[in-house]
Amino acid sequence: SGQKVCYSAFKHSCYKLAYFQDLSRRVGFQEARQACEMDGGALLSLESEAEQQLIENMLQNLTKSGSGISDGDFWIGLWRSGDGLATSSVCPDLYQWADGSISPFRNWYTDEPSCGSEACVVMYHQPTANPGLGGPYLYQWNDDRCNMKH
Repeated sequence: SGQKVCYSAFKHSCYKLAYFQDLSRRVGFQEARQACEMDGGALLSLESEAEQQLIENMLQNLTKSGSGISDGDFWIGLWRSGDGLATSSVCPDLYQWADGSISPFRNWYTDEPSCGSEACVVMYHQPTANPGLGGPYLYQWNDDRCNMKH
């Protein structure tokens, strides 16, 4: 399930957002990736500030539409392999897009990525959380454990 929206101006012309208030329906990174691929797509790669803004607007519209969206981060298609290097200073450079895109665009939250055992990336969506050092936990990126359910 999810809301599919298409635009002509972007390289990825169609987007589909899937949000589950029911925690039991949320999935880990690999499950989300597989669901997108089974649907003929890929987990989202964000390649520019304009595309980031487009997704933020879509999430705001989804929230405004009265579907009752509350806290819940969204998987995006950025992840890191090579755990041996996870604690080194090159860690941020090890992240890659699941669809093979080579875009260098990043929108990390302050002090992210924290690396270590966190190798898959979410877009924050925690409107009820108290703001942190980087401001509200809305739309910036955070690395998380790949088996977390989002």
